[in-house]
Amino acid sequence: GMWDKSANGSHEVRGKTLGIIGYGNIGSQLSVLAEALGMRVMFYDLEEKLALGNAQRCETLNELLEQSDIVTLHVDGRKSNTGFFGEDQFAHMKQDSIFLNLSRGFVADLGALKQHLDSGHIAGAAVDVFPVEPKKTGDPFETALADEDNMILTPHIGGSTLEAQESIGHFVSQRLEDYWEKGSTSLSVNMPQINLSENRGVARIAHLHSNLPGVLARVNHVLGEENINIAAQALGTEGELGYVVTDVAQRPNRETLEALRSIEGTIRMRVIS
Repeated sequence: GMWDKSANGSHEVRGKTLGIIGYGNIGSQLSVLAEALGMRVMFYDLEEKLALGNAQRCETLNELLEQSDIVTLHVDGRKSNTGFFGEDQFAHMKQDSIFLNLSRGFVADLGALKQHLDSGHIAGAAVDVFPVEPKKTGDPFETALADEDNMILTPHIGGSTLEAQESIGHFVSQRLEDYWEKGSTSLSVNMPQINLSENRGVARIAHLHSNLPGVLARVNHVLGEENINIAAQALGTEGELGYVVTDVAQRPNRETLEALRSIEGTIRMRVIS
């Protein structure tokens, strides 16, 4: 019931520098939104990414950390990113900067974050993901960061809005249909990712196999034995798995299909008309 007309210690985001670590689907969208608010945007990514708007690419992570007023993490969930952002990275951030993690809980060292908040080096932080999270609503949740006054903690619910849930339903259904109809594994979490267009041949052969040397050559050799021309072909590997999709100019006979299934390392093969 108090009228608190005070903004002590508050700042506008306009004119501030936002450092985006991980310039993928989410990081690049954030880049556009931040510029619309009048922010200067810098980003760092291991892969070569096309900058949107006036965003500037940093050659090193430290270059970004030393210039950014706000640092936000949007890296993916690969195991190699475990502990990616720790004491050394926090130490390189500007005095009174702000830290955000909305990517994966295991990416940032929250103990190091707390130390830099307590020391006054970092002015504030917001964390949406945690190394260990409760399984369901209502479960107890404890974190040492809850004692920080300059901390915002959220329970990773951006995908739980009514609109997001409907979009997820359509999105997942479409990915399953793409796999069944085209053999496409785009955005798969447990198979090599191949994004395929329409079949450019008479039939499409999807061959999932162990990631062994020479499988692609053996697939092509078997097709060549029947004088089957290849219209298009794509190969992807991920860990122990390999996935090759081949569009062929004529449908292979039963013997050829059996020969493909008999290739060493074959896990599953199917023909998509």
